[in-house]
Amino acid sequence: MSDIAKRKSDHLDLAARADIGFRQTTTLFECVKLVHDALPELDTAAIDLGTVVFGKRLAAPILIASMTGGTARAGEINRRLAAIVEERGYAIGLGSQRAMLRDPALGSTYSVRDVAPSALILANLGVVQAAELPTQAVFDLVGAVGADALCLHLNPAQELVQPEGDRDFRRGLETFERLSAELSVPVVAKETGCGLSARAGRKLASAGVRHVDVSGAGGTSWVAIETERAEGRGRKIGTAFREWGIPTAASIAAVTSIGFETVFATGGLATGLDLAKALALGATAGGFARPVLKALELGDAQARELLEQIEAELAVACALCGVPRPRDLGTVPRVVVGELKDWIEQASTA
Repeated sequence: MSDIAKRKSDHLDLAARADIGFRQTTTLFECVKLVHDALPELDTAAIDLGTVVFGKRLAAPILIASMTGGTARAGEINRRLAAIVEERGYAIGLGSQRAMLRDPALGSTYSVRDVAPSALILANLGVVQAAELPTQAVFDLVGAVGADALCLHLNPAQELVQPEGDRDFRRGLETFERLSAELSVPVVAKETGCGLSARAGRKLASAGVRHVDVSGAGGTSWVAIETERAEGRGRKIGTAFREWGIPTAASIAAVTSIGFETVFATGGLATGLDLAKALALGATAGGFARPVLKALELGDAQARELLEQIEAELAVACALCGVPRPRDLGTVPRVVVGELKDWIEQASTA
């Protein structure tokens, strides 16, 4: 097994079974209080969870967020998840295709279009790797998996703890500007568990980026995952920075005022109520990763059951807020309290 394949296998084992969540930092969705409507004046049977993202209709604003690829086991997971996505009408994000760049034979571990012919599929590549590639090579990578859009991921905290990680993050903005202008598919600026600040959001917008995935803190800590793999000084750095990041709810609030066309809310979402709160803060759709992976470890039926539960909870949230569609949650009354209120007040320009 190659070094990168071994790393991908380690990531899967740790994500599914190890203690790699944030221990103190939460998503801060607990600080979002949706105001109850005792007179909703709607027939709950008529609630429509559907939405349109990148020209494709989703049955619910749910993304199975980017997780894996690069090993046979990862390929099996991707295909099982893609089949569920096709059946349920969601979107799916592939894991980083860096392994595929190094060994094109690994492309099959990311190939899911045959089992999800109509699903919204997001390709995935690190902006550091994209900076070294001509636009056509990036486009070919997207086309090789039949994706509808490309996530260019940002993960400096993870890389700085990862023993074999990148250390040079220059040319990121110019790469976003080039690919946003030259690719014929949407480009999504995606963080990886540490969130996007208002400052980062403004820089991305100035580079022509129109779509983001906040991937905030409060769920899986990729710093914690890499800490488990590191030794010596790297392990000590990872321990010191385990709680690093912007909570997911705070990151959504920070970027939604910038005017992005699409805001994916990922990072620690676990329930349909979390999703409803993310939508109320201005997100377009919500992403679920580790909870789905852990359910899938028990079987496809358990993963389906989890996702059906999330949909049911989202529908109840719509009913109790008096709106017929999740996209209307952005218009309902809400109260923001505690630490999230502090983040919004103090970090709006940070």
